[in-house]
Amino acid sequence: MTTTVPESPRSPTPGSSKAPGTDNGPATGRGRLLAVVLAAQFMAVLDVFIVNVAAPTIRTELDASGAALQLIVAGYTITYAVLLITGARLGDLFGHRRAVLGGLALFTAASLACGLAQSGGQLIAFRMVQGAGAALLVPQVLSLVQRHFAGEARTRALGLYAAVLAVGAAAGQVLGGLLVGADLFGTGWRAAFLVNVPVGAALLVLGRGALPADADRGAGRRLDLVGLVLLGGSVSLLTVPLVLGQEADWPLWSWLCLASCAVLFALFRGYESALARRGGAPLIAPRVLRLPGIRPAAFQVLAVMAVNAGYLFALTLHIQSGLGYGPLRAGLTVAPTAVAFGAVGLTWRRWPARWQRALIPAGFGLAAAGALGTGLALHGGGDGGAGLYLAFVVIGAGLALAFSPTLTGALATVRPEDAADASGLLTTVTQLGMLIGVAGFGTLFLGRVETERPLGAYSSSDALLICAYALAAVAGAGAVSGLVRRRR
Repeated sequence: MTTTVPESPRSPTPGSSKAPGTDNGPATGRGRLLAVVLAAQFMAVLDVFIVNVAAPTIRTELDASGAALQLIVAGYTITYAVLLITGARLGDLFGHRRAVLGGLALFTAASLACGLAQSGGQLIAFRMVQGAGAALLVPQVLSLVQRHFAGEARTRALGLYAAVLAVGAAAGQVLGGLLVGADLFGTGWRAAFLVNVPVGAALLVLGRGALPADADRGAGRRLDLVGLVLLGGSVSLLTVPLVLGQEADWPLWSWLCLASCAVLFALFRGYESALARRGGAPLIAPRVLRLPGIRPAAFQVLAVMAVNAGYLFALTLHIQSGLGYGPLRAGLTVAPTAVAFGAVGLTWRRWPARWQRALIPAGFGLAAAGALGTGLALHGGGDGGAGLYLAFVVIGAGLALAFSPTLTGALATVRPEDAADASGLLTTVTQLGMLIGVAGFGTLFLGRVETERPLGAYSSSDALLICAYALAAVAGAGAVSGLVRRRR
């Protein structure tokens, strides 16, 4: 991420109440708007993680194969990541209100279908539809924040956005354990999907009153279908092997997909640049990528989310498989990380001005220390004691300091008319960071565990320590990028 990016003449100053192209409106109305879209985003983020806890029961009841189970868990993530930028552009073309309500309706209906699925194939298909609904819904959050909030109000909104991302990851595992364990009305694993139905229905009703009316924005404009195919193909070639390659022991097809991804993405960039020169409307306007801080911010967002997701994944595997904790206890154990992330993400702007430019590299440094502290506290097969919870707080605070100021600084350079491009880009990078973190650090952890005999808490803690070193290295790279940006 960047250190605090100097604001352009078009950007709001911290104390301003209005920025060009934004509509602050009454504070109460903006509060309702933010509450609805963040609640909807929370539900979408939750669904990335909640199914992990239900997976063993799903496999037994639906007699799903190992490959089918992987797709049940990963199908949502794949379509979500592939369609995020397209979802952002659809919101820009046809209106953010329509996109939010349409995404909510699709997500809620697909959740009901998932809860009623009678086979693994049905559940895979409905999970992918869920991901499409989330991809239409989630990018609108940053776009709406850009268009309707300015100054300190925008900073607070972005802090809440960051907190929702962090808390959703931990809450997914806690809520999944609660719902599956409670077996409400004999629903078992189905409750993990059916819980979205009343929540989604309520948000649809509230959203109709809270979301601002859309202007007629789509007239005379067209969706870049060629760019959509090229980008969707390149992201698919990246996400599918990352999600499925680990379980298949990284076969040849996974490496061929990753190599093809680079080729297809280069074609996408060339086509988008040519389209912009012809006066067309590309999926991502090239001028957005040239804005100060956007590309460093994209790298740093990727690094933060990779560390966050990889850390939670490896730690949860160790706590459940190595220490033998149940799903609910495992989720509650890592809750301090999410609490620290949320608390720091909401308050960093109030800290002394002389600290602001150092926050991002310092945040990455704290994240590295927290990852190492976790690995060392749990090494040897013990429960970590008080030192473990200190490490949880340190890494949560560090990731928040690396993420929130970066997002705020990067978006300060974005004009309202480019909000869809920037939000689609940064939301996609966020999701890809999570995928890369789970795939990369998950492979490292599982590969190390499989080489250790006998299996148990000690060998699992040894694998976790190796992961902690790797996590610290990635966080260190983020700190270096923040220092480089600071000195420019």
